Amino acid sequence: MTYLLALDQGTSSSRSIVFDKEGSIVALAQREITQIYPEPGWVEHDPMEIWQTQLATAREAIAKAGLQASDIHAIGITNQRETTLVWNRKTGQPIYNAIVWQDRRAEPTCAELRAQGLDSVIQQKTGLRIDAYFSGTKLKWILDHVPDARTLAIKGELAFGTVDSWLIWQLTKGQIHTTDVSNASRTMLFNVHDNEWDAELMQLLDVNPAMMPRVLPSSAEFGAVQADLLGHAIPICGVAGDQQSALFGQACFTEGMAKNTYGTGCFMLMHTGTKFEISNNGLVTTSAAQTSGQTEYAMEGSVFVAGAVVQWLRDGLNAIEKSSQIEALALSVPDAGGVMVVPAFTGLGAPYWKPDARGTITGLTRGSTMAHIARAALDSIAYQSAALLKAMSRDAVAAGAAPLTELRVDGGACVNDLLMQFQADLLGIPVVRPTMVETTALGAAYLAGLTSGVYADKQALSALWQVERRFTPQLPADEADALMARWEHAVRQACTD
Repeated sequence: MTYLLALDQGTSSSRSIVFDKEGSIVALAQREITQIYPEPGWVEHDPMEIWQTQLATAREAIAKAGLQASDIHAIGITNQRETTLVWNRKTGQPIYNAIVWQDRRAEPTCAELRAQGLDSVIQQKTGLRIDAYFSGTKLKWILDHVPDARTLAIKGELAFGTVDSWLIWQLTKGQIHTTDVSNASRTMLFNVHDNEWDAELMQLLDVNPAMMPRVLPSSAEFGAVQADLLGHAIPICGVAGDQQSALFGQACFTEGMAKNTYGTGCFMLMHTGTKFEISNNGLVTTSAAQTSGQTEYAMEGSVFVAGAVVQWLRDGLNAIEKSSQIEALALSVPDAGGVMVVPAFTGLGAPYWKPDARGTITGLTRGSTMAHIARAALDSIAYQSAALLKAMSRDAVAAGAAPLTELRVDGGACVNDLLMQFQADLLGIPVVRPTMVETTALGAAYLAGLTSGVYADKQALSALWQVERRFTPQLPADEADALMARWEHAVRQACTD
């Protein structure tokens, strides 16, 4: 048997999954990581906890599978993107906590860049909008605020990386400082046309090029795990940011195929082939996972708070004890009873891009109950995703492509049948759930399998993708449109301007 190990370092947990050659899970291990909120709008992780939990789950998954490390053919890594780390090259120690993708502290820097009229320049080079979501302004904040950081950076003693780079550094014991194109494309420092760090953008944000990792295709040889960490030296053969990895795991390899991942946030990507296209509808252009030197792109929309709204119901409102109880509570009422929850806890992402928006509940009456709020919170995930897909379809039609005809779904919340049916109703197209919903980790395993010769080509991977359930729209189009109009009205109320 041939086995692949995927390291899946996410926002809420570190996970490791052993897959067999057919893409089935052999064993899984998971550990939550601590969410640190130093100030309103700030979100951090402990870099050492990221590393230690990831290593622990890798060991645990191999043991659960009844395997030795020598049985693992190759490792793939997928990770929360944009989360920014800086560490000392000599000691390997971080100089500050990891600043998480949800963090908004760099918004003043972004406002300055917008005031300088740099939106178009940055979008043309990177495909991204100027926003605190991306890594570049987070990195500038660390260099500006951590004592001696700039001095050490000038001396070449600091290394920058997204979570994949940090894990590779640790797994190789400081021998390898690298990343892949999909993660690099989320930094706002990377030119996605020539797959190189952009000198002008680094100068703009006062970043020393010596800090930057080497950039490779997503399917490549990234080095090997040191033998004493897992018991055997295993090659690292695939790396991709979690959303591009999920697109790959969903076998969305060709232009016009799209997926939506329901995790802490919601992330919808549509493959656009080798064409770099700028969205006119609030989306960003990003590098897709690449298996060669050929550039490939995707149109992307990001919802900052999706599954995290369920965590808020659990931890903030104490409405439920466990996240798994949300569906039963939501189903205890026939609908949300006119209640709308806009979970703009860290502003609104695509297609609105309203960093100052704040969470809002509208439509409350004396008859509203916690069940109605829970139903509205769950519905908010579908509303936000529907807004993304409608924007994506407008871009596709404007570019001369056909509108989307189906949406492939994955991620933890996609197992919720109530949510998936409502999603199909709002979209007016089928929502397709595969048998394997762990497509983020699966994509990393597939990338590693391609490099290491487990799979011959993408066609072999497409043959492994199978449908578990297809949700078809059951709501009349005019009713769906009326619901979306009410959602947009609630969004306007959540915005301060």
